[in-house]
Amino acid sequence: MSSSLHQTQVLIIGSGIAGLSLAIKLAKNYQVTVLAKASLAESSSIYAQGGIAAVLDPFDSIEAHVNDTLNAGADLCETEAVRFVAQNARQAIDELITLGVPFSVATEDSPPFPFHLTQEGGHSHRRIIHAADHTGRSVQSTLLDRVKEHKNITLLPNHMTVDLIKSRESKRCIGAYVLNKTTRQVFPVQANFTVLASGGASKAYLYTSNPDTSTGDGIAMAWRAGCRVGNMEFNQFHPTCLFHPQDRSFLISEAVRGEGGILKLPNGEAFMARYDARADLAPRDIVARAIDQEMKTHGIDCVYLDISHKTKDYLKQHFPTIYARCKKVGIDISKQPIPVVPAAHYTCGGIVTNLKGETDLPQLYAIGETAYTGLHGANRLASNSLLEGLVFAEAARESIESSEISPINETIRAWDTSRVSEARERILVTHDWDELRRVMWDYVGIVRTDKRLNRAAQRIRNLQKEINEFYRQHRLDSDLLELRNLALVASLMVASAQKRKESRGLHYNLDHPKTKRRAKPTLLKPKNFE
Repeated sequence: MSSSLHQTQVLIIGSGIAGLSLAIKLAKNYQVTVLAKASLAESSSIYAQGGIAAVLDPFDSIEAHVNDTLNAGADLCETEAVRFVAQNARQAIDELITLGVPFSVATEDSPPFPFHLTQEGGHSHRRIIHAADHTGRSVQSTLLDRVKEHKNITLLPNHMTVDLIKSRESKRCIGAYVLNKTTRQVFPVQANFTVLASGGASKAYLYTSNPDTSTGDGIAMAWRAGCRVGNMEFNQFHPTCLFHPQDRSFLISEAVRGEGGILKLPNGEAFMARYDARADLAPRDIVARAIDQEMKTHGIDCVYLDISHKTKDYLKQHFPTIYARCKKVGIDISKQPIPVVPAAHYTCGGIVTNLKGETDLPQLYAIGETAYTGLHGANRLASNSLLEGLVFAEAARESIESSEISPINETIRAWDTSRVSEARERILVTHDWDELRRVMWDYVGIVRTDKRLNRAAQRIRNLQKEINEFYRQHRLDSDLLELRNLALVASLMVASAQKRKESRGLHYNLDHPKTKRRAKPTLLKPKNFE
């Protein structure tokens, strides 16, 4: 792609399940461009092992799914959003089945639903449809195959968005500036509709289950463009990430506990019943805090997830990816427990949207993990994430197709590189990357205090000054852009955490241990928002 203007009707930033699903839906009637800052297949979606929550069993109900989501969200979910997602879940699953996603089939004789459903923490019923333990990868690859078939879709892998473009005349979004990572040229993409489907920001933490792409780019760009963000203090830590020197970012699915896995101390003692009546099937925030407490109390590096009471054949059938990955580092899960620790996993807050996926900036949409829809509240219920991306992709499609395409008559300026130079040293970027993630892990982690948050805010402000100065003076590359975005998003996380003077869901503050009666979301608004 050259540095000249690229024009499209719909620009989708992100190639995860939300972005690809929307691209397929819109390609029938629109010219669509999909940007991916790495390969098209690299996103958090492909690492989602467990599955997708939906009411598919006649003994389950929409009301039960709604109540489970509200309970997990610690009374902070928007009930209207929760009900909207639960009611539209079946349609989303039916569409994936029609597209050919290879979901695991039921093994029982003449089941009421032909696919196998599992249960995960916080759910009152078996309602998780899955493709063994590689659901995200299976859905993603199926969607990618369909996307490549469409002549109306232009795919731009290894292209990173720098910033959104706002119309000087109408104050709407008219596209984005994009960096070609190969040539390092920045060019404008003009679009009638722009969709942020760029994922979350768990890379802000030192230990995460997410890929390197999860740097909060969409949230940062939307904030700079004047959009509000909500509930950024709620970053979910997955309780069970493999703890091994050869593989420290591999997630052990919630479904392992759903199928009978038990968390134990090194001496073999099960401990979760001391923290919650649901024991190992408690929601993620409770389990993560329990593990964190046990590790600190006993001075241990990890706890153990034991499912060795299941047969090898059962484990290889239900968890082939986990079985093989653990086997690769010398752990036979049919004979040994799995060493696990919590790791940053999911950004529950994000860009404020309505139930159509629309943001505060006209013609700008946000779907998937980058958005704050009100679904997750203070803690995301397991397997509601892929579901949210699918349901809001459909909502955005409906909104875009019912909107009038307004012509863009103004000239978009070329990216100005006349006053920047090539950086002679990269040590500042490398050092600030490391310091930012350590500050977030040490001070804005599973358990927080006012003092830790104040210290984090000060350190991040200093980092932002260095980063922004470097950004203004030097030629762009993806590392610098990601660091700039991540530092901004980290500052929003800290600011949100400082505003919440209570403990609720994923936000636990030792200085404010009680939960207030009235639950209110944390909404931040840019100073320059018009």
